[in-house]
Amino acid sequence: MFHFVIDDELVLKPLAVEQAGSMLLLVDQSRERLRKWLPWVDSVTDPSHMTTFIKTAIRQGSDNGGFTAGLWVSGEMAGIIGFHEIDWHNRSVGIGYWLGESFEGNGYMTSACRVFIDHALLEMELNRVEIRCATGNISSRAIPERLGFVLEGVIREAEKLPSGYVNHAVYGMVRGEWKLLR
Repeated sequence: MFHFVIDDELVLKPLAVEQAGSMLLLVDQSRERLRKWLPWVDSVTDPSHMTTFIKTAIRQGSDNGGFTAGLWVSGEMAGIIGFHEIDWHNRSVGIGYWLGESFEGNGYMTSACRVFIDHALLEMELNRVEIRCATGNISSRAIPERLGFVLEGVIREAEKLPSGYVNHAVYGMVRGEWKLLR
């Protein structure tokens, strides 16, 4: 099981069904901000919705298709980070993440991404990690930029949000580049 202590404050732990209430509370506390960038926010209104998400994430992990972890700051759930489906043939994966509003601006997600990228490119020996963000989501885009990813392009109208379609900035990192940056 993936469990990583980043520092005295920040820990990454696998998701567990018992965390559904904590996840829903975190979404509720940040709902207005998250709604701007995540299409699923309005459909998550009950702990059972989070339970379903957690079970799906656990199943995906057991099928060796990726995994998802909770970010815990001083014992409180702060956000979620996960690998999207791993493409084993091409040895690539995408990373998705979200953070509760009260935890923003402290470098937590950048640290968590660094751990996930190390795991993907150095331990799992994948060749490529991709992060896609809405072009207007400056906070989310700052993470791959801070980590040295290359902006590879923009996909027009890539995702439908409550406010309409948004373009995605596509950032990529390959193993050889990551080794040089580490």
